[in-house]
Amino acid sequence: MSFVEYGDTIKDGDTAIVFLGHESMFPVKVQHGTVTQTKYGVIRHSTDLIGKKYGSKVTCSKGGWVFILHPTPELWTMNLPHRTQILYSTDISIITMMLEVKPGSIVCESGTGSGSLSHALIRTVAPTGHLYTVEFHQQRAEKAREEFREHGVEHLVTVINQDVCKNGFGVSNIADAVFLDIPSPWEAIGHAKSALKAEGGRICSFSPCIEQVQRTCLAMEEYGFTEINTLEILLRVYNVRTISLQIPDLGKAAEDNSSAGFDSSNPSHQGSPCANLQQGTVQFKSGVPPREVVGHTGYLTFATKS
Repeated sequence: MSFVEYGDTIKDGDTAIVFLGHESMFPVKVQHGTVTQTKYGVIRHSTDLIGKKYGSKVTCSKGGWVFILHPTPELWTMNLPHRTQILYSTDISIITMMLEVKPGSIVCESGTGSGSLSHALIRTVAPTGHLYTVEFHQQRAEKAREEFREHGVEHLVTVINQDVCKNGFGVSNIADAVFLDIPSPWEAIGHAKSALKAEGGRICSFSPCIEQVQRTCLAMEEYGFTEINTLEILLRVYNVRTISLQIPDLGKAAEDNSSAGFDSSNPSHQGSPCANLQQGTVQFKSGVPPREVVGHTGYLTFATKS
């Protein structure tokens, strides 16, 4: 199993996603002789998982069932153990596009955190690219190395445990893109410039506060970066619902026209919106925004090395 290569069957040692529903799923490490408890009963790894195909419908001990999914960066973002605040798919997608990351790219990242963006970058640069990710916290760096090894992507990533603001990324003049998610990104702009290739490399800084953005932009200008711009991505999901609206009173002429063109006794008209004319309402499918919208996560500041 690898996060960048699809495998048909579940093997001992794989990381799989147990899917109970769109709002309920979790990762599990497949191990011979191990069992996993769910609200639908027990899943026995030896008999229920190992050797089965990914995407299989597995029946639990209480008679309920779940799907076992192959892991992807998107599913991992939704289910990973949180060691820090993470980036979600909304921001990750624009970061990957605006940094112009592609297969074969060399990318530098700081900090690693919980590895949400790291997995997405690794899949994008595979099979010939590489990710250099710097994490200040030693235990988080060690945990990231362990996860990358378990997920079969250790050959595509190098985890460095050091302070990027003082010691940089450990590479020079090779990176196509640099990403910063640290409290004081302006202190690392000089090291980012050193890590980027001679010209044309892209940089992105993620900061929750506008004051951080201001200081970072000033540092980018000082080090000669161009095309500096800041974005904020807000996700707004619409729910499809059936709503009822009153039919407007358009006067007697409109009533005559509607009665002439509509026969309520005709079976073919039963169930149509016009069938509710007698009640004075008509039903429509409509996209309704939620009452509470997910708010601000952070500002994304992009620039190009001149």
